[in-house]
Amino acid sequence: MRRVKRFPTCITFHSKEGASSGRASKNFRSWYKRRTPVPVLFGLLFPLGLTWIACGGPRASTSETAPLSAGEMGPYAVETLLDNWIDPARNREIPVKIYYPKQSDTPRPVILFSHGLGSSRLRYEYLGRHWAGHGFVSVHVQHKGSDDDLWKGTLFIRRAFLRAAKDPQTALDRPPDLSFALDYLENLNKEKSPLCGRLDLDRIGMAGHSFGGFATLAVAGQAFRGAEGKTVTFSDPRVKAGLVMSPSAPLKDVYAENTFGAIRIPCLHMTGTEDESPLGLTTKEDRRAAYDGTQLADQYLIMFQGGDHAIFTDQDRPFGEGGKDDLFRRLIQTTSTMFWKAYLDGGATAKQQLAGDLKSLLGSDGTIESKRPRTGGAVERGVE
Repeated sequence: MRRVKRFPTCITFHSKEGASSGRASKNFRSWYKRRTPVPVLFGLLFPLGLTWIACGGPRASTSETAPLSAGEMGPYAVETLLDNWIDPARNREIPVKIYYPKQSDTPRPVILFSHGLGSSRLRYEYLGRHWAGHGFVSVHVQHKGSDDDLWKGTLFIRRAFLRAAKDPQTALDRPPDLSFALDYLENLNKEKSPLCGRLDLDRIGMAGHSFGGFATLAVAGQAFRGAEGKTVTFSDPRVKAGLVMSPSAPLKDVYAENTFGAIRIPCLHMTGTEDESPLGLTTKEDRRAAYDGTQLADQYLIMFQGGDHAIFTDQDRPFGEGGKDDLFRRLIQTTSTMFWKAYLDGGATAKQQLAGDLKSLLGSDGTIESKRPRTGGAVERGVE
């Protein structure tokens, strides 16, 4: 599979036959819209219920040291930075919220975060703040066209989500948003800014929930079938590890054969025993497809007992539902941090012990599966 130069092109395509970004993007969009029914897109690629649609909140201070609401606090005080970046090649605004350790003597690993459909950079704060407290720089990217502007000011929320699902550009925009964010961080690390010299861009993780889980897998190397059957990927080799939370189910008309077969980075996958699409088109079994299909790197799968799609958000539920949400979020905070420490900030011992440590932490509230590639192509599996 031949890699086409990514920068300054905003959409990265990899193709055996080769591709040019502009024409391939147009052909892929046309084919994607023609081949994929809207109900399938909405139910599988964007499996979101109205109960967790993210709402905007007040702007946070740029110097925040409030206690974390869940999970074990890290040793670092946390500061935040709100900014709006512009990708000139696409004339596209990229809003971000960055959580970072207030004081650090050395450059810190970076985590990119991609939100779910209808959410924003202001959500999933419980993760960004927790990771920064443990020494990571967490960059929450907001994706225009699939953010909270979808539903604000309208009474027809379902119709708005369907309209976004019908437009393949909402999917195509996400991976290049994330690659552009990495380009921009490289500049911030060199220029006069609060982050100058504080980013270790050789240690980058990628995380996302639902539609953001799709974006994480895309950046990790998932393969798609584009126009004329060409294989297309959005892989960014700068990303070294992935956290995939309740990802969208495979779209058979778009995914290439062995769609997850080219992913070569370690990933922690998360789902729950009740993690089905609110529309009934994505089953809880579908959520583990990426874990099952990835064979070339260390993979872990956490199954939360009784967990559904909304446990990964920080959205409060109505009528007292979600009684175990706080517990699940503490577990999500801590297990994800353990994974980042093992693969972005640790060594061989931490990786070897990770599955056992995760099992001990989860107790009766979840199970852990793991697998490691072995010499000769075989896969060593474990179930805890």
